[in-house]
Amino acid sequence: MSRTRRTDEGRGRLGGVLSGIAVALGCVLFLGGFVWGAVLYQPYTVPTGSMTPTIDAGDRVLAQRIEGDAVRRGDVVVFEQATWGDLPMVKRVVAVGGDKVACCEDGKLTVNGEDVAEPYLPEGKDAAAAGIPATTVPKGRLFLLGDERGGSLDSSTHLGDADGGTVPRDAVRARVDAVAWPMDRFGMLERPEGFADMPGGLSEPGPLRLVVGAIVVGMVLVLGGAAYGPVARRLGGGRGRSRTGEAVGVG
Repeated sequence: MSRTRRTDEGRGRLGGVLSGIAVALGCVLFLGGFVWGAVLYQPYTVPTGSMTPTIDAGDRVLAQRIEGDAVRRGDVVVFEQATWGDLPMVKRVVAVGGDKVACCEDGKLTVNGEDVAEPYLPEGKDAAAAGIPATTVPKGRLFLLGDERGGSLDSSTHLGDADGGTVPRDAVRARVDAVAWPMDRFGMLERPEGFADMPGGLSEPGPLRLVVGAIVVGMVLVLGGAAYGPVARRLGGGRGRSRTGEAVGVG
């Protein structure tokens, strides 16, 4: 066997090894990403348009499982409150325990006397539809509103309840990070910068981008590795046969 042929065969074997490594690593990333995502995130289908335009009726969202203590102003959360209904609901937290919330002065929602910029509201509308008198949120509770203020059954419609329309922090099951379906609306929710300067700041984004990245990279490695191995072996074998044929012809 000529040195050239041995070299080509060695390259073919190396291609096979690299292909196997790529496929194995891809499987780890792909499956690991799915498992990681399943542990941290829960999918929900939003049945109503109370969070329009941030989330439309029928949208499928991905919500990170969190404890109620981790909730910050501006978060869109999934929660369950027996007096509001028996199903999980999705609303935006606009005030937390100790805050004084009201609406509206100059068409703006106010929290502790400060106007809150809310670019996520439907175009051409403002928070005025909520009509909220100055309300102090009890400790350990949350005040929640839908982004579609005119048609949302939220804290503003439960002001007459014993707790002034608020819900306890431990009613929160998850925080919505992204819309997953339909594909034309796929993407992370925008950060609510209007609450950024308030005590406690904003929530840190969850690891959803990393989860999706691991799945995508894993898929690319699996497909690329599976294709590379046979191609490398075929090219190596082809070069070896071609060069052997050339040597025999010359002799």
